[in-house]
Amino acid sequence: MARVLFILSGALGFLAVALGAFGAHGLQSRLALVPDGEKRLAWWTTAAEYNLTHALAVAVAAWLVSRGVDLVGSIAGLSFTLGVVLFSGSLYWMAVTGQSRLAIVTPFGGGFLLIGWVCVVIAGVRLAD
Repeated sequence: MARVLFILSGALGFLAVALGAFGAHGLQSRLALVPDGEKRLAWWTTAAEYNLTHALAVAVAAWLVSRGVDLVGSIAGLSFTLGVVLFSGSLYWMAVTGQSRLAIVTPFGGGFLLIGWVCVVIAGVRLAD
């Protein structure tokens, strides 16, 4: 599972950098012409920040799994990944389309991110020195 989580971490990190660059260089000029463009660009920025932060969190979960904290480390990594997909994914979608109907999904993504962090705390308690 550590290998899978490290691969997910790299993929999420790559996407965060690529999408962040797109937001800064391609999307910014397009959204400048839209009435709610500033708000939509803020959504994009938040999505990219959480995407990148939690790509690193998935790597932490992979490290925990490699140190023998298998179950809770795996749950953390998968929770972070699902959280990024739902949280950042919904914000990316809303920023590009201007449609906020996926906003209902965003808190669920945030919930999965929180579950991941709780699992990191539990893993830390269980981690052998």
